[in-house]
Amino acid sequence: MSDEERPLSPDEAGPRLMEIFALIGPLYRRVQRKIEQDAAGQGLSVGVRAVLDLLREHGPMTVPQMGRAQSISRQFVQRMVNDAAASGLVEAVPNPAHARSSLIRLTGSGGTAIEAVVAREHALLREAADDLTAADVDTCVRVLGRMLTLFDDVDLDS
Repeated sequence: MSDEERPLSPDEAGPRLMEIFALIGPLYRRVQRKIEQDAAGQGLSVGVRAVLDLLREHGPMTVPQMGRAQSISRQFVQRMVNDAAASGLVEAVPNPAHARSSLIRLTGSGGTAIEAVVAREHALLREAADDLTAADVDTCVRVLGRMLTLFDDVDLDS
């Protein structure tokens, strides 16, 4: 087994994983600003864009489900849903599983708006492909998923 293939010891893992955290913060803030700049042309905030994308990916969801899926508070999600509804991008429909918690779903214009945003983002991300392999991306997703799971116990609503 090569040095690159052997599992990291716990003492080695901490500093190496901190290298990832050091990149995630600036990356997240830059991506957020880029989305704000691009989405502003369509009248979408980053939060509304996130709601629309969740609904595009998963279909109708409740506000609490969206909050859990994005690791953000229900209150913030509710504000974003209200903004999206005011713009005619989403609508509340009865939830057969829970009478007091409506399902939120995309409207036709909401679906069109998020499809256009995602298409622009995919075009931009093609530039990052360069020499990345599927294995590179698989490894990145696995590592970030493991790190996300480590913080599953964080209370998002307090």
